[in-house]
Amino acid sequence: MLEDEEVSPVSFKAFVTRLPQKGMPVVIDANEGQRIALAAAHDLVSVERFRAELLVAPWKRNGVRVSGRIVADITQSCVVTLEPLKATIDEDVEGLFLPADSKLGRLGFEGGGEIHVDAEGPDSPETFTGDTIDVGALAEEFFALGIDPYPRKTGVQLTSTDADDAPPEPDGPLQEKLRQLTRKT
Repeated sequence: MLEDEEVSPVSFKAFVTRLPQKGMPVVIDANEGQRIALAAAHDLVSVERFRAELLVAPWKRNGVRVSGRIVADITQSCVVTLEPLKATIDEDVEGLFLPADSKLGRLGFEGGGEIHVDAEGPDSPETFTGDTIDVGALAEEFFALGIDPYPRKTGVQLTSTDADDAPPEPDGPLQEKLRQLTRKT
């Protein structure tokens, strides 16, 4: 999750000490200020919509499971033309949390046992302290994962104006030595 000193623009702290067995629904519908802050934090032109529908439920003995979906409409800049490009983010949200002082939370890598990691499986549980979890920050993490890092308009390609547009070779003693070595081989 986000570092402690960073606060997510869509921060929502859910109290997790006494969750109903069926879970507690949480809906985060970002207002204009939050959407502007999200756009700035993720280098986007704009965020037109951000909605997270989550379920915060008990997991194992003292753990918490957060599941749900994030849907957002964003505008990015095309990496080729720099024109605005609209996109929709639709991501599933999954997170497991354990209290930092729980036995399962302490075992991890310090337990001396083996830890099996499945690349396609769920992430390992994160630990938390206190009685709240910032489920808004978790939703923002999945929002960030859904952003295309290299958005490009359909059909647009990066082309060179000259096929022989190679950078000039640097001159100097090292370059001369390299030329001599390549001539000998």
